Amino acid sequence: MTIKEAQLSVDQWIKEFGVRYFSELTNMAVLTEEVGELARVIARKYGDQSFKDGEKENLGEEMADVLWVLLCLANQTGVDLTEELQKSIEKKTRRDSLRHIGNPKLKA
Repeated sequence: MTIKEAQLSVDQWIKEFGVRYFSELTNMAVLTEEVGELARVIARKYGDQSFKDGEKENLGEEMADVLWVLLCLANQTGVDLTEELQKSIEKKTRRDSLRHIGNPKLKA
């Protein structure tokens, strides 16, 4: 699935099952909540915390939840994420193509 297809799939789901998009402000709050849930899993899997009884290691599910809400926000604000991601890659390439290669902290 491409990013464009993902945006379309989310939009179709919202129109068929979701009644309507939540407001942009609500979706921003939901995105923040989902990022927090992802952070909790990462802190337990890769950090110093441990999973509580009954908690599961659902890293992919939490990442997908973050992506879902981001796709919702893109759809409702008219952002083409395929185009914007390509521009971001080009910007980072221009700005950082030599920066990381010369960083001794990143040497293995």
